Amino acid sequence: MKEPPASRSELLGQITRSVNRIAVASGAIVVVALFHILAPDTAHRWSHSEEVPAKDTASALPLAEADERVVDGIHVATGLVVDTGFVQVRGSCLACHSARLITQNRADRAGWEKMIRWMQATQNLWDLGANEGIILDYLAKHYAPQNTGRRAPLTDISWYELEP
Repeated sequence: MKEPPASRSELLGQITRSVNRIAVASGAIVVVALFHILAPDTAHRWSHSEEVPAKDTASALPLAEADERVVDGIHVATGLVVDTGFVQVRGSCLACHSARLITQNRADRAGWEKMIRWMQATQNLWDLGANEGIILDYLAKHYAPQNTGRRAPLTDISWYELEP
């Protein structure tokens, strides 16, 4: 009799191999595709062998822990700044769209409010209630317009003519 798996990783590996064997035996490719969509952290195990490839330390973290890492104040999984309001933005905004839609846009508080009203009017965004002010504060603080235009004009320069 086999011993029970020692870790989540081993258990997922056993499940993956079992599903793969069933799918190959029955020709049920859809089952395998669905399994890999529902458990993407096991997709690297697509193999008929009993070996599970070694992982580096970062990818060896359980999926829930890897998703919650913060590096230099940025939430790794979303790319959003971790600060007051992050939880509300993550819960409300990322329920419908990618964080990239936030990070690629810039607006002041009024501009973000206008986008929220547009989403409520056309995209079925629900009433944010008390969270709306927190979300707007967060977005206006971290994703406000940036002056990224041209450099300042050169001043105090001694110009000279180039000789032909």
